[in-house]
Amino acid sequence: MQRSKIKKILECEQAGGQFTVSGWVRSVRQSQNLAFIDLVDGSSGAGLQVVLEPSIKAYALADSLHTGSAVTARGTLVESPAKGQRFELKAEDLVLVGEADPETFPIQKKKHTLEFLRQKAHLRVRTNTFASVFRLRSYLSHAIHEFFRGRGFFYIHTPIITASDCEGAGEMFHITTADKKHFFGRPAYLTVSGQLEAELLALGLSEVYTFGPTFRAENSNTPRHLAEFWMVEPEMAFYDLQDNMDLAEDFIKGILEYLLAHDREDLEFMERWYQPGLLGQLESIAASEFVRLSYDEAVKLLEASGKSFEFPCSWGHDLQTEHERYLTEEKVRGPVIIHDYPAAIKPFYMRLNDDGRTVGAMDVLLPRIGEIIGGSQREERLDVLERRIRKLGLDEKNYWWYLDTRRFGTAPHSGFGLGLERTLLFLSGMANIRDVIPFPRTPGSAEF
Repeated sequence: MQRSKIKKILECEQAGGQFTVSGWVRSVRQSQNLAFIDLVDGSSGAGLQVVLEPSIKAYALADSLHTGSAVTARGTLVESPAKGQRFELKAEDLVLVGEADPETFPIQKKKHTLEFLRQKAHLRVRTNTFASVFRLRSYLSHAIHEFFRGRGFFYIHTPIITASDCEGAGEMFHITTADKKHFFGRPAYLTVSGQLEAELLALGLSEVYTFGPTFRAENSNTPRHLAEFWMVEPEMAFYDLQDNMDLAEDFIKGILEYLLAHDREDLEFMERWYQPGLLGQLESIAASEFVRLSYDEAVKLLEASGKSFEFPCSWGHDLQTEHERYLTEEKVRGPVIIHDYPAAIKPFYMRLNDDGRTVGAMDVLLPRIGEIIGGSQREERLDVLERRIRKLGLDEKNYWWYLDTRRFGTAPHSGFGLGLERTLLFLSGMANIRDVIPFPRTPGSAEF
């Protein structure tokens, strides 16, 4: 039996076709000896109305159907006399595939709080909100692959298990066996970034990107932090910092244009319920030129703002979200790229500038969310890189393979990282990062 997706059925140009569709009952009502089923299958935010008439045998099932029930319906697509829908399916047969007890099924056709739904993560995809968010997540992933494929980048896979601390922060999950021994003969961790390994491959394939899960053992339960999250990390040989900023700007615009063209339905839903003005803002960013400011310039603007920030801003300190939002929402009123940060607050692999106090780092900032991309030109000079590693107290022996790329055919190269979940927060208007990943991992919580 070949089934049709509801999204495809609703896109039909005319009535008259025969269709078989499977999905879940969003609601059911009976009126004037007819039963009306609002059926969804996840392919679209819109449901398909299935009409049962007393003349068919399946009509007897109407009293057994409740929100959450799984059914398969077969029938003819007809023009709908009701408002709000062009077509409906006049059922010739209907099979109840899976019952849902209305007394115990927790997801009913009513407004549930997001906090309540986080406790039902195994079922929350049945709601309009989370079906929309997770469709948007899928389209965003497609947009990422389409962008890099269109530019000739190679999609590569970097290790999830690593012996290297990329960020030098030490917030890593240690991997051990039940007997507490080193399975790999040395300490190993879940990766915080695929960047270092991606650099190795870029210095041979020229342009690559990795897209996968990363992990951070940060004991933080804020709405912006996860212990497991997904990162997109392109690495490019022969790119300097300016090239890197150009690519990052094109990347943001490219994925916004893709989503506006391919998943406008879900963006419209999020605009209606969670983020008024979302579509206009996305369209504006996709058409804008990103303003570029050095860290020095950004700090001076913040110091001259007259604003009373929770975290005072001065040279040598990292910018906080409140600083980033002031720059994007009040000062510039659009996207901003900050570049050339103090070396003391950045990891060892970023290229030291000629002034000796800053590095070729850059962050892309957007209104509402602040930093959405962080990147840098990588340090390609062996002697400078070795000094940076030693200064930060890292063991050079652990990075012999990384240093080899500077010994043999070293070249300028750059890259950046984009967090998928943080990007989804911006695209959806959701306020809590736990609501844009299907099964969030946070301190004290790892269900399923």
